[in-house]
Amino acid sequence: MQETTVFWLLAIIAVLITGISKSGFAGGIGVIAVPLMALQIGPLRAAAIMLPLLIFMDILSVKAWWGKQRNDLLRLLLPPAITGIVLGYLLYDFFDEQILMLSLGIMSVVFSLWGLLQGIKLDTAGHPWIGRICALVAGLTSFIAHAGGPPLNFYLLPLKLSKEDFLATAVYFFTAINLVKLLPYMVLGQINTDNLLIGAMLAPVAWLGVKLGLVIQKKINQALFMRIILSMLLIIGIKLIASGWPV
Repeated sequence: MQETTVFWLLAIIAVLITGISKSGFAGGIGVIAVPLMALQIGPLRAAAIMLPLLIFMDILSVKAWWGKQRNDLLRLLLPPAITGIVLGYLLYDFFDEQILMLSLGIMSVVFSLWGLLQGIKLDTAGHPWIGRICALVAGLTSFIAHAGGPPLNFYLLPLKLSKEDFLATAVYFFTAINLVKLLPYMVLGQINTDNLLIGAMLAPVAWLGVKLGLVIQKKINQALFMRIILSMLLIIGIKLIASGWPV
């Protein structure tokens, strides 16, 4: 394990932001983690390092939001999300580092622009099939790059849930699908000693991020915070597209 100083700096920033996102902002800005780390180590390994950390953060977040989730929404969303994970597993052999970097860059740019422009105003409330489609996409993008937040939020935000219902439901949703992802990641050999060691060294940063998220969501202007993170994601996405673009 001989990672560069730049990698550790990017990894610390990525894990800290993800922890804050998980406990305080429904996971939406956690999409930045894999693109940020992929600048140094590639998207597949970045995703593998992040998964155990995500599960650790999920456990901390579930404790904070215990019993406040909307079970009816989880029953609607989890089956198609798991289907998306299975689809990602079946397509894994077709993944290519350069194609993944390009795809992740495009995904990052689209998600960041969608957020910065305040999204497409669709009335998805009361349309379960839109929820299922969003959950399917969330499961697939989560398997590939832990980027399930934007598709999930695309469905949840128009429902105008209370802050507690929204955050708790998102926390439970990602806890469930991250646990499901663990088995295929192990089968694919992505959970190895080096990646686990890096994850263990970053665990204190993850803990700090979750604690900060719980404080920040009560004190900071969420819209401003989201705009800063989405702007960062846009820049990173453009860099990944440039790196993955066929020469």
